[in-house]
Amino acid sequence: MDEIRSFAASVRANVEKVIVGKSETVDTLLLALLCEGHVLLEDVPGVGKTMLARALAVSLGVDFRRIQCTPDLLPSDVTGVNIFNQETRQFQFVPGPAFTHILLADEVNRATPRAQSSLLECMGERQVTVDGQTRTLPRPFLVLATQNPIEYEGTFPLPEAQLDRFLFKLKLGYLTSGEESAMLVNLGGQHPIEMLQSVVDGATVPRLAEQVWSVHVDATVRSYIVGLVQATRSHVDLALGASPRGSLALYRAAQARAAMAGRTFVLPDDVQSLAMLALPHRCIVRPESALRGRTAVDVVREIVEKTPLDLGNVE
Repeated sequence: MDEIRSFAASVRANVEKVIVGKSETVDTLLLALLCEGHVLLEDVPGVGKTMLARALAVSLGVDFRRIQCTPDLLPSDVTGVNIFNQETRQFQFVPGPAFTHILLADEVNRATPRAQSSLLECMGERQVTVDGQTRTLPRPFLVLATQNPIEYEGTFPLPEAQLDRFLFKLKLGYLTSGEESAMLVNLGGQHPIEMLQSVVDGATVPRLAEQVWSVHVDATVRSYIVGLVQATRSHVDLALGASPRGSLALYRAAQARAAMAGRTFVLPDDVQSLAMLALPHRCIVRPESALRGRTAVDVVREIVEKTPLDLGNVE
């Protein structure tokens, strides 16, 4: 696991040359990479979501593409389209922005449901089907989608099926006064993103992801994960709990967190620290509970606090 820990440390240090005070967020994106998952960044404009995605791509030395989601975005604008070539008298496939390593879907909830659905196959199967022909996307493949939690006019909320395909949902948050002052110094001249260089080979990510699979998860910890997820399905304030994909997300993420820490085994702390990132966005709060101010984050936090560790083995 030393290789994974070294990989994470190198990328984290490099990204922090551009993004100040967000080491935990960078670590979360690295966890998503090692799990071959995707991340939804929900925060107000101007906190560095796009710059974070660019800095990560540069640090890995991989391709980066951006989609600016708008109501007139078409599925073919994401996946690609077959165009008739007058010279060859044949249709030629022109790949869309989805054929990249890191794809930033900026303001994803401003795209129509039809355009949003074009990402489902990309995120779930890492492939694209156009006119009946399926094409595999490159690895690593990470979708970073952003949305503004304040301005909802002209937006289309992401359906549960799409939210469930995001490994994590997280916020960047504002900087502290000291961090914001350091940012102003960093941006006083040339933007640091222009001088950033790759520090690792992004092509090694799939191999490192396979190493993560070997991290040991004890039966007690596995039972704890299942207990947390099943508790969301029976909670009185939730109309819909986390899916089995949520269990797998928490399982894989805990393995990746242990590997980044240099361990060959998962601790309950790994599960507890990631539950708030992996589960709330998969849950739907009952309307009557929402009126009382309850949120999915509140419910999952309560479940984590109350669920005992020793639940017995689940086979």
